[in-house]
Amino acid sequence: MNFDDLGLMPSLLKAVRQKGYEVPSPIQEKAIPLILKGRDILASAQTGTGKTAGFTLPLLQRLSANEPKGKRNIRALILTPTRELAAQIYDNVLEYSTHINLRSTVIFGGVNQRPQVATLRQGVDILIATPGRLLDLVNQRVLFLDNVEILVLDEADRMLDMGFKRDIDKIMSLIPTKRQNLLFSATFSKEIKFLARDILTNPEMINVSPENTTVEAIVQKAYRVDKNKKPGLIIKLIKDGGWSQVLVFTRTKHGANNLCKKMIKVNIQAAAIHGNKSQGARTKALAGFKNGTVEVLVATDIAARGLDIPLLPHVINFELPNIPEDYIHRIGRTGRAGAKGEALSLVCGEENNYLRDIEKLIGNRIETTTVEGFEPDPNFIPNDNNQKSRTKHRPRNPNKGYPRRRNRN
Repeated sequence: MNFDDLGLMPSLLKAVRQKGYEVPSPIQEKAIPLILKGRDILASAQTGTGKTAGFTLPLLQRLSANEPKGKRNIRALILTPTRELAAQIYDNVLEYSTHINLRSTVIFGGVNQRPQVATLRQGVDILIATPGRLLDLVNQRVLFLDNVEILVLDEADRMLDMGFKRDIDKIMSLIPTKRQNLLFSATFSKEIKFLARDILTNPEMINVSPENTTVEAIVQKAYRVDKNKKPGLIIKLIKDGGWSQVLVFTRTKHGANNLCKKMIKVNIQAAAIHGNKSQGARTKALAGFKNGTVEVLVATDIAARGLDIPLLPHVINFELPNIPEDYIHRIGRTGRAGAKGEALSLVCGEENNYLRDIEKLIGNRIETTTVEGFEPDPNFIPNDNNQKSRTKHRPRNPNKGYPRRRNRN
């Protein structure tokens, strides 16, 4: 099958070919025809499978069937959990809408709202937004959502993890009840199924891969290491391997900054990206990483979803996440679009339970090894308080108990 077989109009097919695509991915092949028919969908797919085009292309076609006359109103709303993902989706919408008469824009926090407000007042058909900035501007009566025909929730599971449930409920109350709903998630967790029940109407379920599996093209390995020797080991691995594009994950913003400073001291060009960084700094760091001036991008989980970095060869978990699903999202930054990738994890004694939880989730043992001079402390005594997985305390009722949102996007 190729894109010509999906029922897309010529102007969209032209844009697809200009991007060099001929054969749709499995999520595109399954989602596009259903969305064109007006169906609600609940879709799960591994990261890097092309799901953005899977909802963008049919969304554009449906909106183009009724081109606006007079002032443009927001007819499609795409919600995302992070600023970076919002910006990427906006870029994709612009690329695919090159040959059609639709306007789009993106809004998120961390930057001056005035340019965003000016664009909105000119009228747009498609709005890509993070929940925080969207509700800020709604409360200021800058934008109105009473003409929304299509709602997309992208990375919905991440939005729940970040504490956006109340914001999502508020947004649902502001848009028409008669609309098409498209919900995309990396997993079909119980929380996502509860959310889908509240939002979707008789949805088609699409699952192009087994639940909670990691990308097969990724080689996974764990290094047992003393906690205090982690910085030295990661520097050794990067230098000995001659790696020039490495995405490193830490659990905290402070840890990301400290590791970044240590790498710079040994002449590794590194930059940090996390919630305390200004949007300008985050954009600059990501751009440098993509163009090769930044060799190592040190990130918290804000970067675990949605970052489109073609052919990223290496992901390193400097610290394991204490929510196993986040491991899948992190390592999913590599091994994309059929390319090979390597995901390495540095595991100290305090993280043994985290590793076991991850192995249980993915259904496989992760190969472990040690490096001479960086072995774990043989006298380490586990502290049960350090090894309790947060997954045991995550709420099962999606209507209560979610953490307060960490920052407004």
